Amino acid sequence: MTAPALVVLAHGSRDPRSAATITALTEIVACMRPDLRVAPAFLDLSEPSLDQVVDRLVAEGHSEIVVVPLLLTQAYHAKVDVPQAAAAAEARHAGIHVQVTDVLGIEQAFFQILDERLREALRANRVRELDGLVLAGAGSSDPIANAAVARAARAWGNRHNLPTIAAFASAAPPAAGEAVRALRADGRRHIAVGSLFLAPGFLPDRVKELALEAGAVAVAEPMGAHDEIARVVLARYAVGAVDLVPLEAMFA
Repeated sequence: MTAPALVVLAHGSRDPRSAATITALTEIVACMRPDLRVAPAFLDLSEPSLDQVVDRLVAEGHSEIVVVPLLLTQAYHAKVDVPQAAAAAEARHAGIHVQVTDVLGIEQAFFQILDERLREALRANRVRELDGLVLAGAGSSDPIANAAVARAARAWGNRHNLPTIAAFASAAPPAAGEAVRALRADGRRHIAVGSLFLAPGFLPDRVKELALEAGAVAVAEPMGAHDEIARVVLARYAVGAVDLVPLEAMFA
């Protein structure tokens, strides 16, 4: 019995660095599981689309497909866009099943990646002292999604025993610059910014610009294509693949 195909679904961006990063992450996943058919897809702004990838997989003979959304919070894209795109792709072909898993979320392992990217930024800027952190995420009109980023900021700050403020690139305050200025108003002078993004693009670039203007000493790059993220993708896939198994088959 052939294992379900795995589609790694990202939001997409006009910035080519974003698609290149997602493709590189997909390649890491494929190397970890060479027995699986693994393909990247994008909701918008980049290609291939989910429809295009599902069409290709069906043409190859796959009838079961697991879609792992590369999203860090349960916001509008996770609740509406991804399920709608998956349903539309499934409706294009009779007899196939497209299973959408939980989003990546903000896993404990991701703090290790944030630390790695932060150390890289500190070395590049020759920074040896920190007394404050900002953790910047995309931002959402969904307060639950923003609360997840705020919890992550507290957890990351606790790892380093430093005051840490969550910031957002859009849709919610504070912006990265505002967060840096708030820490400076509290007497902090060596403030670095972590980037809670998977890939480069307009939003992380904007975070960097605003944070440096406000006096941040270093701004980390997005998490990027990393083994730990690939492992979480495969963990989500494993649950989704089990969910495709009919209940009667599990107890036969």
